[in-house]
Amino acid sequence: MRITAAVVEQKGSPFALQELELEELRPDEVLVEVAASGICHTDLICREQWYPVPLPAVLGHEGAGVVEAVGEAVTSFAPGDRVAMSYDWCGTCPTCARGLPAYCHGFFEHNFAATRPEDGSSAYLRDGEPMHAHFFAQSSFATRSVARERNVVRLDDSIPLEVAAPFGCGIQTGAGSVLNVLRPDPGSTLAVFGAGAVGIAAVLAARIVDCARVVAVDVRPGRLELARELGATHAVDASREDPAEAIRALGGADASLEATGSPRALRAAVDCLVPTGVCGVVGAPAFGTEVSLDVNTVLVGGRVVRGIVEGESMPKQFLPRLVELWRRGEFPIDRIMSTYDFDQIEQAAHDAEAGVVIKPVLRMS
Repeated sequence: MRITAAVVEQKGSPFALQELELEELRPDEVLVEVAASGICHTDLICREQWYPVPLPAVLGHEGAGVVEAVGEAVTSFAPGDRVAMSYDWCGTCPTCARGLPAYCHGFFEHNFAATRPEDGSSAYLRDGEPMHAHFFAQSSFATRSVARERNVVRLDDSIPLEVAAPFGCGIQTGAGSVLNVLRPDPGSTLAVFGAGAVGIAAVLAARIVDCARVVAVDVRPGRLELARELGATHAVDASREDPAEAIRALGGADASLEATGSPRALRAAVDCLVPTGVCGVVGAPAFGTEVSLDVNTVLVGGRVVRGIVEGESMPKQFLPRLVELWRRGEFPIDRIMSTYDFDQIEQAAHDAEAGVVIKPVLRMS
């Protein structure tokens, strides 16, 4: 089968649409005709090699579409099913066995190695030679994706595929960090550093759990204004004032979420916490980035700093929950989405990096 895919040739190269070939499915694989794919910060930093994904490669990991074919061992899906795709995991390591696949011991191999993890092969070919793909077991910057039964989630008819697509990574990361991990009590204060897609999803989730104060921190006034419209009770422009001081002046945060990847923002997200407060870290900087913290700020107040991957979600259960919240009007995350045709992918990526849009979504046809 021939497909069209956006290929990154080398570090910093533009996304270039090319024709590739797909081999036959393996028994546990699912072929998805991609209708839409979100562009995530992770796609962009992998193109820049902040994370060492082998290039050339087909990226993309927020895909949604319709099942076209299934491998002989697949029992949960059939052609015609509307689905979203999320991250992959091994299913057998200790953390997977504990129901925490987001912390799979083989998470990098299953999501960033851009090959099939079991043998390093690829179903994607260019001029007869294997192409790095299988990114997050989907490589959704393509007209068709080869996914796995475990990372595919069935969708009902209530949500458009172009709205559902970003739920598979960025949206579930922000919402899940609040609903699954931080779990702030009703009446508590949550500070969200970064009002991008992940941060806005966290703000919406904080509204769902009835936080009394939701403080959005960013350096772009437009994003702060949108955060206020979507549920933030306070907005802090970090380019104009010290966010930790501003949040402490409100009484401090019971929990914070750092969604920018900035060490300076992470320091502020810890320093703004009340005693026993928890800072969740989801922002992804380049490998090797370090942060400086005052040890006694953590020690004396019993504060916690913890990483969170993919909102610590089980996608097959969590994504339908988010879709239902969206259907009821309680999670209007489509307010941050901007759509682009597939051949506009480079413009969409540029607009995301420039802060012109929050969540670009590609329409494949």
